[in-house]
Amino acid sequence: MIFVTVGTHEQQFNRLIEYMDKWAIENDEEVIIQTGYSTYEPKNCKWQKLFSFQEMCKYVDDARIVITHGGPSSFIAPLQIGKTPIVVPRRYKFNEHVNDHQVNFCREVENRMGTIIVVEEIEKLGEILKKYDEIISGLGNAIKSNNTLFCKKLDAIVDEMFGEENK
Repeated sequence: MIFVTVGTHEQQFNRLIEYMDKWAIENDEEVIIQTGYSTYEPKNCKWQKLFSFQEMCKYVDDARIVITHGGPSSFIAPLQIGKTPIVVPRRYKFNEHVNDHQVNFCREVENRMGTIIVVEEIEKLGEILKKYDEIISGLGNAIKSNNTLFCKKLDAIVDEMFGEENK
């Protein structure tokens, strides 16, 4: 199953929803879409404007592939459970957002972290879906916590300041 979420931003994201609805016609995989404030209503997919937090978590967990818009909350959820999301940033020129900050932000995350797959041109999404397993085999796909490293460094600073004997 493929789960698509466009978040809760008040502008439409018809471009992604319509693409996935048409994709579902030609592909034998269930597609579930959270459409948000989009005006396009899918005909070939299960969909709902908004799902509860619990439903969203379940769909993200159950999905083979998660496709999100470029909002960090949406793509961090699959990362937290070890899944590599496909991220389609909302674009200003399609009246999907107030500017192109999602494009810029997602490019940076992809370049620095290598944990998401950014698709800026919707026409390329089908090919990415087809090659998804191959693509993710070479990527990291989990958020790594810096807590352990932080604690070690803090320990070293405390040792240096107060000496090992005062520990």
